[in-house]
Amino acid sequence: MVKKPEKNFSFSENITVESNPLGECKNITSAEGLNDQLKQDVVGVLSQIFDPEIPVNIYELGLIYKIEVNAVNEVYIQMTLTSPHCPVAESLPNDVEQKTRKLRGVKDVSIELTWEPPWSPDLMSEAAKLELGFI
Repeated sequence: MVKKPEKNFSFSENITVESNPLGECKNITSAEGLNDQLKQDVVGVLSQIFDPEIPVNIYELGLIYKIEVNAVNEVYIQMTLTSPHCPVAESLPNDVEQKTRKLRGVKDVSIELTWEPPWSPDLMSEAAKLELGFI
């Protein structure tokens, strides 16, 4: 089961990426010397993970609420699922953690599964909405 590590990561100097309904990333803050490439690699890995019931990756689906990479390459990912009763509620966050952890340069990974705000189709990118016939 994925849970936040007992060790507290320091994210006072970090890069935060938040997904938005258009599926774009926006750089919230950045500090000198941070590994922007690692952040993009995390997004790339998340874009290759799919909810088995929906033919859209979890990033475009809007399941990733926040990505933070601190100055020592510890990665924090806040995510949700389409429903608390999702059949992959235990396996999908573990998959996200394991695949992110395999990225070169990642020192540690912390996954937080949240239900607030609840996921809705409004969080999907335009490409995901198009793929699923919402537009």
